[in-house]
Amino acid sequence: MKKLKYIPITAMFFALAVISCGESKTESDHDDAAHSEKEENHSEEDEIVTLTGKQYDALQMEVDTLAQRNMSGYVEANGQLEVPPQNEATITTVVGANVVSIEVIEGDKVNKGQTVAYLSHPNIIQKQTDYLNAYSNSQFLKKEYERQKTLYDAGVGSGANFQKAEAEYQASRSMANGLEAQLQQLNVSASGVRNGTIYQRVALRSPIEGFVEKVAVKTGQFVEPQTDLMEIVDTHHVHADLMVFEKDVYKVKEGQTVRFNVQSIPGKELTAEIYSVGKTFEQNPKAIHVHAEIENKEGNLIPGMYIQGRIQTDNTMTTAIPESAISADGEKSFVFIAKKEGEDWKFMPVEIIKGTHHGDWIAIDFLMEQEPNTKYAFNNAYYLMAEMKKGENEEEGH
Repeated sequence: MKKLKYIPITAMFFALAVISCGESKTESDHDDAAHSEKEENHSEEDEIVTLTGKQYDALQMEVDTLAQRNMSGYVEANGQLEVPPQNEATITTVVGANVVSIEVIEGDKVNKGQTVAYLSHPNIIQKQTDYLNAYSNSQFLKKEYERQKTLYDAGVGSGANFQKAEAEYQASRSMANGLEAQLQQLNVSASGVRNGTIYQRVALRSPIEGFVEKVAVKTGQFVEPQTDLMEIVDTHHVHADLMVFEKDVYKVKEGQTVRFNVQSIPGKELTAEIYSVGKTFEQNPKAIHVHAEIENKEGNLIPGMYIQGRIQTDNTMTTAIPESAISADGEKSFVFIAKKEGEDWKFMPVEIIKGTHHGDWIAIDFLMEQEPNTKYAFNNAYYLMAEMKKGENEEEGH
């Protein structure tokens, strides 16, 4: 009869414990792996925004591939609208007189030579009578000079008498010519005065075509010689006068394009071409003047208006996308890859680095290499980012 061998109870418990622990560990590892995979898939799903065909159409989504675009670097420069000195005029008077009539008001358009005011004063009448006397005396002395010349040429006249007559005639003619020039400055017709007309008032005329910018006198006011009475500005030649700081001077040259805005035309960007770059620095601030001819003049452009501009300094071909295709999440920027699956569209964010800004376009660089012919959302990036964030918040709530 064989004897049975009994395994000690403690050994049996130890074996069961080992088996139990092994099974427990295996099951735990399996659960953790499954949970991790589930979270990973969940995270990827959270970063995808799905739009139905109707939502896509309602949002007027624009989807396209990226292409190389000519982007410009730029220098920011502010300044104001100006006109060249030859297109500004200040009207003055050469004699003290009273303003008897003002023919224009501020803002009126005037032509070159148009009368803008009338002046009157006894001094003006006196100049006319002085001229008439000088002219009449000159004519008398001219005849005496011609008579003495005839006698002298015939050998019967005195040389001294001829020289005296010649000198007196030349002096009287110079005086008459000088007074005639003064009448011309007063816009008084010398021929009219010679014919016996004495003008009670004289006209002030605009030396250029333009608009009346300022009227500094009133009717009846006495004005001293060289007093500024009116200012005329020819706005046809208004241009952009920009200040470029020392650190950017080397980037700026003639022929470059300037894009700028003025408050009188909100939402409209004007363009100009640089035709002159200053050669001396203003000391406060240390900057040079850059003058640019405006190409698309429109609206009410008035000298002195403040402008904000950007000077395009270089051109490079680079990958760019509309500004509306970029959305920010904290300090990072993203665009959205677009893929169509059936009737739905799926959008997935991709991080980028923003570069040069040119109009509504921004140059971009991807952190990771992208597949060729990949399509991206060209608009509504902020909406897509908001939808993605909303989906993440809902998952966290669950």
